[in-house]
Amino acid sequence: MTDNGTRPGEVRVRFAPSPSGDLHVGNIRTALYDWAFARSTGGTFVLRIEDTDQSRVKPEYIDSALDTLRWLGLDWDEGPGAGGVFGPYLQSERLDIYAEWAGRFLKEGHAYHCYCSQAELDGRREAARKAGGPSGYDGHCRDLTAAQVAAYQAEGRQPAVRFRMPDGSTTFTDLVRGEVTFDHAHVPDFVLARADGAPLYTLAVAVDDVLMKITHVVRGEDLLSSTPRQIAVYQAMGVPEAQFPVFAHLPYVLGKDGQRLSKRNGVVSVNWYRGQGFLPEAMCNYLALLGWSPGENRESFTMAEMASEFDLARVNKNSAQFDVRKLESINGDKIRALEPADFVNRITPFLAGTGLVADPPAAADAELIAAAAPLIQERIATLAEAAGMLGFLFADEAEFSIDEDAARLLTAEAEPALAAAENALSGLEVWTAEVIELSLRTALVEGLGLKPRVAFGGAVRVAVTGRRAGPPLFESIELLGRDRALGRLARARVMALGGDDPGE
Repeated sequence: MTDNGTRPGEVRVRFAPSPSGDLHVGNIRTALYDWAFARSTGGTFVLRIEDTDQSRVKPEYIDSALDTLRWLGLDWDEGPGAGGVFGPYLQSERLDIYAEWAGRFLKEGHAYHCYCSQAELDGRREAARKAGGPSGYDGHCRDLTAAQVAAYQAEGRQPAVRFRMPDGSTTFTDLVRGEVTFDHAHVPDFVLARADGAPLYTLAVAVDDVLMKITHVVRGEDLLSSTPRQIAVYQAMGVPEAQFPVFAHLPYVLGKDGQRLSKRNGVVSVNWYRGQGFLPEAMCNYLALLGWSPGENRESFTMAEMASEFDLARVNKNSAQFDVRKLESINGDKIRALEPADFVNRITPFLAGTGLVADPPAAADAELIAAAAPLIQERIATLAEAAGMLGFLFADEAEFSIDEDAARLLTAEAEPALAAAENALSGLEVWTAEVIELSLRTALVEGLGLKPRVAFGGAVRVAVTGRRAGPPLFESIELLGRDRALGRLARARVMALGGDDPGE
């Protein structure tokens, strides 16, 4: 066996979400490591949807999960849409399989019928807690007599199927945490199937991992305590220990408060980050760093590089803190590294999403986007910022508005600079950024004695773009065009002198 815990032959690793909403950061970090492990070993990445609880896992959530994984580039070799010889890959389509195994466990004595009601279970657990004892299942139905069973059946009770946890302990080697031992005194008998026949996680996950020939289970630390239960089910299925899947439990992802990341202490939905304009390659790069590193203090890498270099032996057992600012930094770096045409393609949906252009944009708008994109590629950390940066170029003059905070710069003291800029630009015969810059420097810096920061970062910029900050001023004025630029300067002069905004 290698350092990665791989056996001779093909590695088969699975990602098995239960989508009850958007996939979250922790889900995707797990999926990413599963995918990278499969790719680095030349193995198979299996996607299995655990949807037995159909009150929570709905078709639209499953579709969203598949779309998110595709967006991130986490392609699967077997699973929904890809097929495979061990399907179906939705657990809701495998219920007969689970029912068959539950029946076998009952017949062979590995499980028994449990007639306890929820109220009875809760009451006994509370009594055990008050007495200072273990609060797990107390084995009440483990060895019922025929008379007791008949009495429960006469009451009309429908039994659950509960697994008979053997005495002793379970020891296994976790590829992240090393040797782990669970004393079965702390692993009470557990339910395999509810009274209505619905299988629970502990039955379905173990049966599927065996039947789908999964060799490695790479998942979050929160599922570590379920491992002895799964191993007990493998044993009951008759699987030789040498064929048990190898486990690797990943560290928690924490919020800024040091607690597990949740809606309470941070944004967890990956689709939210997608909507904010984070690149999929940036999300994967950053999430990979939450527990793993390629070494040599490298923080930036491609998916292909991760796929070739990933090693479970390099996964840290310590929890990692999710830092949005670090994600933004990596995202900005990835944006700057995009080819110009690719950058245009990526920002266009965000411009269309805010109504600035049509989807797809008209030819003139597409040409303007391509011309303006280089002005902001070095200046934004997320794609969503493109709409704010370039909105002034696409707004109808009747709808063009000046940001409330920026409008504070349009004072009476600023009116001479606006007038000088309007006068200087109105006489230009050539409308290029270079000529515009020379004209404005002559009028504002030399003529009025303004410092460049005031001349080009103040009222003139606000008049033209409606914001205090944005793309380079001279190139912006060139792209805006003579008539629109002069009209906005005239409008700003009116506002500076105390008049109402002519655009309102």
